[in-house]
Amino acid sequence: MKNFALLYRPRTLDDFIGQPHLLAPGAPLRRLIEKEALQHSFFYGPPGVGKTTLSRIVAERLGRPFYDLNATTLKVEELRAIFKQYAGALQKPLIFIDEVHRLSKNQQEVLLPFMERYDALIIGASTENPYFSLTAAMRSRALLFEFQPLSDEDLARMLDRVAQKEGLAIDEGARRYLIESSGGDMRAMLNLLEAAAAIDETIGVETLKSLRPAALHEGSNSADTHYNLASAMIKSLRGSDVDAALYWMGRLIAGGEPPEFIARRMVIFASEDIGNANPNALNLAVSAMEAVSRIGYPEARIILSQCAIYLASSPKSNAAYQAVNRTLKTIEKGELQPVPKHLRSPDHPGYLYPHDFGGWVEQTYLQKPLKLYESKEIGYEKRLEEWRQKIRTAHISGKDEKKRP
Repeated sequence: MKNFALLYRPRTLDDFIGQPHLLAPGAPLRRLIEKEALQHSFFYGPPGVGKTTLSRIVAERLGRPFYDLNATTLKVEELRAIFKQYAGALQKPLIFIDEVHRLSKNQQEVLLPFMERYDALIIGASTENPYFSLTAAMRSRALLFEFQPLSDEDLARMLDRVAQKEGLAIDEGARRYLIESSGGDMRAMLNLLEAAAAIDETIGVETLKSLRPAALHEGSNSADTHYNLASAMIKSLRGSDVDAALYWMGRLIAGGEPPEFIARRMVIFASEDIGNANPNALNLAVSAMEAVSRIGYPEARIILSQCAIYLASSPKSNAAYQAVNRTLKTIEKGELQPVPKHLRSPDHPGYLYPHDFGGWVEQTYLQKPLKLYESKEIGYEKRLEEWRQKIRTAHISGKDEKKRP
């Protein structure tokens, strides 16, 4: 058994296939590696997309001893023994920890001081988002890089490379099936290819389907999926079309998309597209995100469905989104106002404490007035606008007025 996945694993950055957002010439992760300035990092994303391969390339490029560990079998004593071995060495090792999301809290705490002192370069790989699976202390000491499913073109490049070197005959239908049924997973494609090559000299679709009757993650790797499916879901939520939102969300779920990815998009949507038209939408979306991170599939699909239906049915307003964009653009254009003297400290004699005046008092908060927020008076936003107006008019008209000190 040759093990195509290991035999043809890329050995250099130039041979690496996929992840152009991280590793194309000039991309941030590639520049850090080339400058030998990579810090502790966590690579997360679906299986078979190059997380382990890239870690080995980094170790080779840096000339560091490489330790390939797995969190499911890792023992604290094993970690301490490695650190002790290189305690006085100039060249520290690179410790790769696969399935890093399975590290216990105790194991993570053991790693922290060694990470702080850089007694080793730690690279972890996970199919789960580190924001939910690792402690804040671990995340604060590392860079986080998200790996995407490989495209059909990425898989085709590797397939053609291996087929040529192995002298394999693959008909066009088999070639398409190898690529399309692998769900963006390079390892899965090469394993299927190797198994089929051991059976027949000429690889056909029938043989492949007998080994893999169904696609691993149908539709999750091609150009019209993943972010396009997510985009379709968000646009359907924005358009208040419940059925369409559920369909596109279902496509993501059927394609093997992590529930955390879907939930994160819903949280962003709840603030960007609903905002204060229904403030509870953000609360529900955040609760859904927390719940699916703890529960996972298959039950997570129910939570996502509830959230999607609620978001699609809510009144929509992007006033908060527009307001912060307008604010930042104003600042970028050079609108840098000084802080008025009476606002610089809580006990400044010129500052009027609103609670001493029944909750509101007229005073200057900006040297030059700005109009950044524009309420659309949709849903609960209308109530908020009414409150703002009542607060001001009640005091200006003399109601609840209190003499200033």
